[in-house]
Amino acid sequence: MKIFKTLAIALLTIYMLQSCNDKEALSPYIGKVKFETISVSGKIAGRLSKIYVEEGQIVNKGDTLAIIDIPEVNAKVMQANGAITSAQGQLDMANNGATKDQINQIDGQLNSGRAQLEFAKESYNRMLNMYKDSLISKQQFDEVEMKLEMAQAQVEALNAKRKEATSGARSEQIDQAQGQLQRALGAKEEVLSASKEKYMIAPTNMSIETISLKEGELLSPGFVLFNGYARSSLYFRFTVPESNIYNFEVGKELVLVNPYTEQEIKAKVKSIKQLAQYADITSTAPLYDLSESIYELKVVPTSTNKEQSFFANATVIIKQ
Repeated sequence: MKIFKTLAIALLTIYMLQSCNDKEALSPYIGKVKFETISVSGKIAGRLSKIYVEEGQIVNKGDTLAIIDIPEVNAKVMQANGAITSAQGQLDMANNGATKDQINQIDGQLNSGRAQLEFAKESYNRMLNMYKDSLISKQQFDEVEMKLEMAQAQVEALNAKRKEATSGARSEQIDQAQGQLQRALGAKEEVLSASKEKYMIAPTNMSIETISLKEGELLSPGFVLFNGYARSSLYFRFTVPESNIYNFEVGKELVLVNPYTEQEIKAKVKSIKQLAQYADITSTAPLYDLSESIYELKVVPTSTNKEQSFFANATVIIKQ
C-alpha cells in the first residue's frame, strides 16, 4: 500500500513538472498585469467624518470617497463676510464723498474760524497803532501778530477740508478702498474653496486598494488616504535579460496570453529601459546570467475584448 502511495505522488510530481515545462516552452518571457497607481490625499486638516468606500471597491470619476469635518470653515466664512462689508463701506464712502451732515459740520467750523480771523485782524490793527505810538512792547505786538497768522492758517485748512469733502476722495484713496475689497473677496473665495475640500472625490475611474485611516481619525494636509489603480491605464510589465533584449524594439507588436484562461491580447512595446540590479524582476524563474543587465518592457494593449478582465499583478506571457 505504501509503495502504491509513493508511486502516485511520483506520477503527480512528474505531471506537474511537465505542465510547468509546457508553459516555459510556450515562452520564456513572463510578465505581470499592471495599472498606473493613483493616490488621493487631503488638502486641509480635518477629522474623517464618513468613509463611503471599501478596499477592493471599484469607483467612478466624481464619486465621493469620504467627507472631512472642518469646523473652522464656518467661522472663517463669517469673518470673510464681515471684512467684505467693511471694505464695501469704505469704497462707497470714497466714491460718494462726505455726507451732507459732514459738510454742515465743516461749514460750522469754517464760520467759527472766520470769526476768529476777523477778531484777530481787528486786534492786530489796534495793536499795530499802539506799537507805532510806543504804547506796547515789541513782544506784545509779536504775540498778536502770531495769533493772526494762526487764525489765517486755520481758515485755510478748513477751506481745503471743505473742498476735499465736496469734490470727493482722491483717486489713491479709492484705489486703496478697492484693493481692500478685492482682498476681502479673495479671502472669502479661499474659504469657500477650502470648504469644498471636505469632500474627497475620485479623480478618475479607479479601484481602491488601500485606505490608510478609519472614521474619526485626524487627516493631516497632504496625507494619502486612498491608494488605488486607474482602471483605464492597463499595461504589462516584462523583465528581459540583456541577451534577449535585442529581440524587442519600441513599437513592436506582440501577442500576450493569459496562461490560465488562454485568452490572447494584442499589444505593442511602448518603452524599454534598463533596471537597477536590485529592481523587481517579474519572472519567477529568470533564466539569465546574474552578470547580465536587466531591462523592463512596458507593453500596452492595442485592442481588448470587453469580456476580458485583468487583475493587478496577474501573470501574462508573450506568445512565440
